[in-house]
Amino acid sequence: MNRRAAPDAVLRAAWEAALAAVDAEACTAPHIPPAPPGRSVLIAVGKAAAAMALAAARVRRFDAGLVITRDGHGLPLPEPLRLIEAGHPLPDERGLDAAGQALELASELRAGDQLLALISGGGSALLTLPPPGISLRQKRDLTGRLLASGARIADINRVRAHLSLIKGGRLGEAAFPAEVVTLVISDVPGDDPSLVASGPTCQLCEEGDEPAAILPRFGLQTEPAISAWLQDPRSRPPPGPFGSTIVVARAADALAAAAAAVARSGWTAELLGDDLEGEAKELGAHHAELALAYPAETVLLSGGETSVSLGPVRGRGGRNLEYLLALGLAVEGKRPIHALAADTDGIDGTQPCAGAWLEPDTLARARQAGVDPLLALAEHRSHDVFAAADALLVTGPTRTNVNDFRGVAVADQARVR
Repeated sequence: MNRRAAPDAVLRAAWEAALAAVDAEACTAPHIPPAPPGRSVLIAVGKAAAAMALAAARVRRFDAGLVITRDGHGLPLPEPLRLIEAGHPLPDERGLDAAGQALELASELRAGDQLLALISGGGSALLTLPPPGISLRQKRDLTGRLLASGARIADINRVRAHLSLIKGGRLGEAAFPAEVVTLVISDVPGDDPSLVASGPTCQLCEEGDEPAAILPRFGLQTEPAISAWLQDPRSRPPPGPFGSTIVVARAADALAAAAAAVARSGWTAELLGDDLEGEAKELGAHHAELALAYPAETVLLSGGETSVSLGPVRGRGGRNLEYLLALGLAVEGKRPIHALAADTDGIDGTQPCAGAWLEPDTLARARQAGVDPLLALAEHRSHDVFAAADALLVTGPTRTNVNDFRGVAVADQARVR
């Protein structure tokens, strides 16, 4: 790539380098532990579960294995590994059945055996086992309201860990006295493994608010059965630790690779952080201010997980699209800014796209197609804007997940493409 590479080319190179750096198979394989003297069981859960499991199976054999992932994220796996695809972001009956099977498989282990747990983001919904007196319908309803509330993922997963018979270390506890080895691809800001997929094999870090206090903070009323359980001592996850845990890939790895790709393109990379949170549209507006102040041929890189407080108006979109729309509105007509915001798992929100591209004329193209970007932002219809402008980024499942990737390229005034 030449010295003055086009901004879109720089962003694409950064995105591709980021994904390559957190490829689930490549990151998992070096950390597969030696086989135990007894039985060896693999349980993988999350959007990267199939790729992580395939990497493990290529290193050594297992006596049994269960791989639980989102619809469309599976891969052909060798025996005896069994694949279950289930609902996400809302749990379903398949996830309920899969959780029961996983808990039973772990409970059969004895001293001298080993449980290899491969955990990645998305596992909270895929591995669902509500406590007594709480139905799957109630769990789905609360999950949906939490996701729409604007709550941080750490708070959401803390609630999930308390409302489960398998999360918050309970799967690891079930495997005792077998050895438990957990490999994690982190999709949470701060990379606390106990919060990835709500930590089925990890001791939950109890710093922060109690779940019973988190829900009212976001205006969420709960059904009596849920309120009662959260007050019950049995809701507290068991003390650990449960074996060893290694985080094999994280957002910082993706951004470091992206920054190197930017430098190879002849541009300057500015890392804003790998753990940014908050309202997507507010972060987009803030990054617009930064972009207007930085010199030309600079790329602002960031990761983390933003949120969207939907309220009563719920259109089509995702947090990366909403971030990008707010950014675009704030810089339009002021400076030639190009940007890419996408989820590294290939899915932003509930739409079949990873994210979208922003160019200086993207919003104008949307208006020409009959979509008002400002109204779309107010109504959380960011997907409509980028679809109308033919600017969506569609990758399909990447089978990895270190959460959001954002790149904002400050172009030279004389070069808008």
